[in-house]
Amino acid sequence: MREIVLDTETTGFDPESGDRIVEIGAVELVRHMATGKTYHQYINPERAMPDEAFQVHGLGDEFLRDKPKFAQIGQEFLDFIGDSKLIIHNAAFDIKFLNAELKWMGLPQIPWTQALDTLAIARKRFPGSPASLDALCRRFNIDNTSRTLHGALLDSEILAEVYLELIGGRQPDFGLSAKPERKEGDTTQEWSPKPRPNPLPSRLSQDEAAAHAEFVSKLGDGAVWKTL
Repeated sequence: MREIVLDTETTGFDPESGDRIVEIGAVELVRHMATGKTYHQYINPERAMPDEAFQVHGLGDEFLRDKPKFAQIGQEFLDFIGDSKLIIHNAAFDIKFLNAELKWMGLPQIPWTQALDTLAIARKRFPGSPASLDALCRRFNIDNTSRTLHGALLDSEILAEVYLELIGGRQPDFGLSAKPERKEGDTTQEWSPKPRPNPLPSRLSQDEAAAHAEFVSKLGDGAVWKTL
């Protein structure tokens, strides 16, 4: 089961009014475990960076000037995510921007059903409580001290940890359901626990057993121990 934890940074809030994506970061999970495989790309938005957005992520015009345009990396991005489930905090925002960029390129749109919104999950699990990424890090005791500015890859790595906590921990089944792969020609039987051939000796000493018997004898005929 492959999932992609994803985040973007943009020049603003609305692609239809000219805002663009300036950074994409993504982390691959397989069976809810990080594989170490990531996707990270800064993007030239082909427009000036508003100061409000610069204060959020620190990506300015000079830094982004020599970065590739989205048209140069769009297909590469789609190839990376494939049809895997996309884990996104406030998914509507990122999917809106990604689909706008893909539409302008004439590339396939990302289906809304492909995204899983961790913001919605958090609000359902903790109604009335703050559900920002920073708030969830505090709740789950996840270290986010390096998050002085928003950054797509860093936020994806942090979100991956938050997501695993939201669904019940890093290894929901602790690997107990996994069975070793059998090789062709392997005639060995799969191991399973068997009854112990000889019972373990009692850890109760003779003095302790005698003291217990004496205690029970003083409880009278109505003692529940005497009816067993």
